[in-house]
Amino acid sequence: MENRIAILGIFIEDNAQSGQVNALLHDYSEYVVGRLGVPYRERKLSVICVVLDAPNDIISALSGKLGRLSGVKAKAQYAK
Repeated sequence: MENRIAILGIFIEDNAQSGQVNALLHDYSEYVVGRLGVPYRERKLSVICVVLDAPNDIISALSGKLGRLSGVKAKAQYAK
Protein backbone atom coordinates (compact mmCIF):
# COMPACT_ATOMS: atom_id res chain seq x y z
CA MET A 1 0.00 0.00 0.00
CA GLU A 2 1.26 3.47 -0.89
CA ASN A 3 2.16 5.94 1.85
CA ARG A 4 0.44 9.30 2.16
CA ILE A 5 1.48 12.48 3.89
CA ALA A 6 -0.97 13.74 6.49
CA ILE A 7 -1.22 16.26 9.28
CA LEU A 8 -2.94 14.91 12.36
CA GLY A 9 -4.41 17.63 14.57
CA ILE A 10 -5.01 16.63 18.17
CA PHE A 11 -6.79 18.60 20.90
CA ILE A 12 -6.42 17.34 24.46
CA GLU A 13 -9.11 18.82 26.68
CA ASP A 14 -8.52 16.36 29.55
CA ASN A 15 -4.89 16.53 30.66
CA ALA A 16 -5.24 13.14 32.35
CA GLN A 17 -5.26 11.62 28.82
CA SER A 18 -1.82 13.04 27.90
CA GLY A 19 -0.07 9.80 28.84
CA GLN A 20 -2.41 7.74 26.65
CA VAL A 21 -1.94 10.13 23.73
CA ASN A 22 1.84 9.97 24.06
CA ALA A 23 1.74 6.16 24.31
CA LEU A 24 -0.26 5.92 21.07
CA LEU A 25 2.07 8.35 19.28
CA HIS A 26 5.01 6.25 20.47
CA ASP A 27 3.34 3.09 19.11
CA TYR A 28 3.14 4.74 15.68
CA SER A 29 6.49 6.56 15.90
CA GLU A 30 7.92 4.82 12.82
CA TYR A 31 5.46 6.87 10.73
CA VAL A 32 5.97 10.21 12.49
CA VAL A 33 7.96 12.76 10.48
CA GLY A 34 7.58 15.56 13.04
CA ARG A 35 5.56 16.72 15.97
CA LEU A 36 4.72 20.08 17.54
CA GLY A 37 2.97 20.36 20.88
CA VAL A 38 1.61 23.57 22.37
CA PRO A 39 0.21 23.70 25.90
CA TYR A 40 -2.41 26.46 25.92
CA ARG A 41 -2.68 26.90 29.68
CA GLU A 42 -5.09 29.84 29.61
CA ARG A 43 -7.65 27.60 27.86
CA LYS A 44 -6.69 24.39 29.74
CA LEU A 45 -6.04 22.77 26.38
CA SER A 46 -3.09 21.10 24.68
CA VAL A 47 -2.72 21.19 20.90
CA ILE A 48 -0.52 18.71 19.04
CA CYS A 49 0.23 18.68 15.31
CA VAL A 50 1.80 15.50 13.96
CA VAL A 51 3.09 15.05 10.40
CA LEU A 52 2.78 11.43 9.26
CA ASP A 53 4.12 9.49 6.27
CA ALA A 54 2.10 6.28 6.37
CA PRO A 55 -0.48 4.13 4.59
CA ASN A 56 -4.01 5.49 4.79
CA ASP A 57 -5.22 2.68 7.07
CA ILE A 58 -2.45 3.43 9.60
CA ILE A 59 -3.32 7.14 9.68
CA SER A 60 -7.01 6.33 10.08
CA ALA A 61 -6.30 3.78 12.83
CA LEU A 62 -4.21 6.24 14.85
CA SER A 63 -6.74 9.04 14.40
CA GLY A 64 -9.57 6.73 15.44
CA LYS A 65 -7.77 5.43 18.53
CA LEU A 66 -6.97 8.98 19.63
CA GLY A 67 -10.53 10.15 18.99
CA ARG A 68 -11.94 7.37 21.17
CA LEU A 69 -10.10 8.70 24.21
CA SER A 70 -12.32 10.78 26.47
CA GLY A 71 -11.45 14.47 26.25
CA VAL A 72 -9.37 14.03 23.07
CA LYS A 73 -10.28 15.09 19.53
CA ALA A 74 -8.24 14.13 16.48
CA LYS A 75 -8.60 14.82 12.78
CA ALA A 76 -6.36 14.05 9.82
CA GLN A 77 -5.88 16.16 6.72
CA TYR A 78 -4.13 14.59 3.72
CA ALA A 79 -1.80 16.01 1.09
CA LYS A 80 -2.60 15.25 -2.55
